[in-house]
Amino acid sequence: MINSGRRTSQVKGSRAGIRELRPRSGRSPWRALYRRLGDGLVVLAIGPEAQHDKRGFDRAVRLAEDRLKEIEGWHGG
Repeated sequence: MINSGRRTSQVKGSRAGIRELRPRSGRSPWRALYRRLGDGLVVLAIGPEAQHDKRGFDRAVRLAEDRLKEIEGWHGG
């Protein structure tokens, strides 16, 4: 696969299809982790930008994955 140098919103390491919003064209120190469910988007967690706080970002990803499992359980998967 050829890397065009473009960034993707897919969160590396997440198998749950979680994506990240990068406010202010990526200049914000915060990221919103989200996933499309049905016709809408669900913000699952807010965390720090990974390059500045890798541990904090990884924690936010784990929290987002846990919340997604909980939400899917409410709605039957």
